Amino acid sequence: MSRELRVAVIGGGHLGRIHAKLLSQVDGARLVAVCDPDQVAGQAIATAQSTTQCTVAAYADYRDCIESIDAAIIAAPTHYHAEIATTLLKAGKHLFVEKPIAHESDDARRLALLASTRGLVLQVGHVERFNPAFTALGDFGVDVKYIEATRASRFPGRCLDVGVVMDLMIHDLDLILSLTTAPVSSIAASGLSVVSDHEDIAEARIEFQCGLVANVKASRISPLPARDMVLYSPAGFAQIDFGKPALTTVRSSESLARRDFHLADQTDNPLTYADSLFGEHLQCEVQQLEPRNAILDELHDFVISVQCGGVPVVDGTAGARAVAVAESILNVIDERAWYAFAKADEVGASAIPRRRIEQDRVARRAA
Repeated sequence: MSRELRVAVIGGGHLGRIHAKLLSQVDGARLVAVCDPDQVAGQAIATAQSTTQCTVAAYADYRDCIESIDAAIIAAPTHYHAEIATTLLKAGKHLFVEKPIAHESDDARRLALLASTRGLVLQVGHVERFNPAFTALGDFGVDVKYIEATRASRFPGRCLDVGVVMDLMIHDLDLILSLTTAPVSSIAASGLSVVSDHEDIAEARIEFQCGLVANVKASRISPLPARDMVLYSPAGFAQIDFGKPALTTVRSSESLARRDFHLADQTDNPLTYADSLFGEHLQCEVQQLEPRNAILDELHDFVISVQCGGVPVVDGTAGARAVAVAESILNVIDERAWYAFAKADEVGASAIPRRRIEQDRVARRAA
């Protein structure tokens, strides 16, 4: 497809506004429509992005613009993704779907298969794949064996149709899955609902058949934001700060890598050995990387993939794989009993905590 790609943005919320604005900076693409049941929201975006050369139309129903577009960006609430994406793929439209690709893994797999069989580009908006700190990993991401990831934010007040696993943790799940093709062998997880109807904090330990172990934590009720990941591999270990962005790497000497390093042979006083250790056997490098607009980068990737018939960095299969692991984590969380001999309301993310024994005694005395 050599002509300019006519694109619709479906969803007039926070991400929809961002995508609509950034499309003007993407060569080979032109925003022609904004779709949202809230006609005021949709029209506001359409008006803001209209120019003297191109008027952007606003639609309450996305199906009304199908004949006038080549591709669409789906930024609607997650539970609408499968329905909208299925309709548009069957109509022959290329799609960029914000993460997660779908609410359920079965729907996600069906979308990936539908796009593949029809020869259409289906890209999923796992934006951290384009973060400079992650793309700079190089050989530290090869044969990685241990990962710790923490992702936390203040309460966003949006994306509340899903919990923190599908909202935030899925970013790190996608990154981890991009580093291995091995199947998951086991998952342990827990999570709690604090202010919403879904889990607001969660943690999971994921083990893969290749030996990789990943510990992942997420919170959307944190007083301080965090977007960090630490990886251990044969190259050494690397620490990613996605927010700055920054990448700190530590490479092991040959003797450490071969496991023939003996501390007793190096020093009689380990308390004073830190400087020598990091100078001679652990080479540390801190890279302060130039921030980039990762959403703009993934939009460029989408349009190039459509125009050149290529595969995007995060295709439908990758998006479906992340949803499948996230769904498995949620299933484990739902079965998590917080007490021995737990009652029905003491299991899962919405478990009601028991009062302490001391409080019960005070209550009985007062009665």
